[in-house]
Amino acid sequence: MSQLHEECGVFGIFAPQRQDVASTAYYALFALQHRGQESAGIVVNDDGVFTSHKDTGLVNDVFSAEELSRLGEGNMALGHVRYSTTGAGGRENAQPVIVKHLKGNMALAHNGNLINAYELRSELESEGSIFHTTSDSEVIAYIITKERVKSASIEEAVLAAVGRLEGAYSLVVMSPSKLIAVRDPQGFHPLCYGIREDGAYIVASESCALDAVGAKLVRELLPGEMLVFTQSGVVSNTFHCNKKRKSLCVFEYLYLARPDSVIEGKSVHEARKQAGRYLAEAFRIDADIVVGVPDSGLDAAYGYAEASGIPYGIGFIKNKYIGRTFIAPGQAAREDRVRIKLNVLRSAIEGKRVILVDDSIVRGTTCARIVRLLREAGAKEVHMLSSAPPFLNPCYYGTDIDSRDHLIACHHSVREIAQIIGADSLGYLPLEKVSHLTLDDGTGFCTACFDGNYPTRIPEKSEKDRFERPISENPKYKAN
Repeated sequence: MSQLHEECGVFGIFAPQRQDVASTAYYALFALQHRGQESAGIVVNDDGVFTSHKDTGLVNDVFSAEELSRLGEGNMALGHVRYSTTGAGGRENAQPVIVKHLKGNMALAHNGNLINAYELRSELESEGSIFHTTSDSEVIAYIITKERVKSASIEEAVLAAVGRLEGAYSLVVMSPSKLIAVRDPQGFHPLCYGIREDGAYIVASESCALDAVGAKLVRELLPGEMLVFTQSGVVSNTFHCNKKRKSLCVFEYLYLARPDSVIEGKSVHEARKQAGRYLAEAFRIDADIVVGVPDSGLDAAYGYAEASGIPYGIGFIKNKYIGRTFIAPGQAAREDRVRIKLNVLRSAIEGKRVILVDDSIVRGTTCARIVRLLREAGAKEVHMLSSAPPFLNPCYYGTDIDSRDHLIACHHSVREIAQIIGADSLGYLPLEKVSHLTLDDGTGFCTACFDGNYPTRIPEKSEKDRFERPISENPKYKAN
């Protein structure tokens, strides 16, 4: 149970005829809720008229039946669930972003993190742009709008705009008549599309959202690809493809994505099981039971049990109505959520030597609480295994680790960490195995958070709150 924020989740639908696209987006966002729990939003396009609603909270809290009814019908919609990597949480930073400009309305939903957001925003502000949020998504929207004013079409504007963006972005853009999906040239995060029996095209961060709305997966967008959906069908533009080294975030397989999703043709569930098998090869432990921390540690635990022959068991009962622990602000709140979120199944644990498998260890505080729960339930031994290598470096592409300050593996040895969390032993997935989770040749993954090999330049400004600093800390501004 790592204390990492997920990615955001994006969704788009282009239907051949007017229908209840708001409800479709609503169901899809439920399937993507694991990717962001700070805010949610939907924009419906009815013949060029955009109607939207967004707010902080879970999807079910943000949208009532009355609100969905108010959004009405249309032939296009965007949806978004958010957590913040650039800009604070709050209603003002909820997405999708809507811009009204000279040539009509535009809405944008973004998953990822730009490494040149600070430079782009500074340029736009110097030209007179006024920002209403502190997220890099609004920067992208303004760059596209700036290009749209001088372009013949929205797709031409998007193509020109993304050529200026650096870093991670999976985008869905909606104009009055078109839906556009774009994936950055390095393919940091997934984006796929499918089609429904009624002819509607669906775009989403993960295939599980397609399943939720009855669409059949067609394929993933290629890194650097743009798809344009219109009444005439779908058109692909690969102008930015094959320009840079593919760098899919390997943590999508380890933690971020839902296990029933398929990313680039590979099952997330099977990749996590493979991580467990690699752990079994690396750490042969005498134990009575293997348990996983719900939910993202379960598949790896099953893989370990399968490879080791040690029985797999249910060690925890999870309260399904509590969001992921790290969403709560502040450490005290995170620990309170652990107490009410997980309860140990004492009959399965008492008197047993337990192998505990989790997806990762970031700060170590949540792991310590879980180990303590097992001890209190009568576990004789607790051996902790992480299905990810140690986190040693910041991430600049969407996972909320902007410094090494709170990464426990940066400050303590494996033996020291085991003592800190109260485990009898501790083991991490070997770094050389992490790129082979999908049983391919291991190329095309970003593993910078583990090994420091960044696929891009390191940004000068990377702090999450860099657009929210006091005036005295920003030399660009002078208080008068």
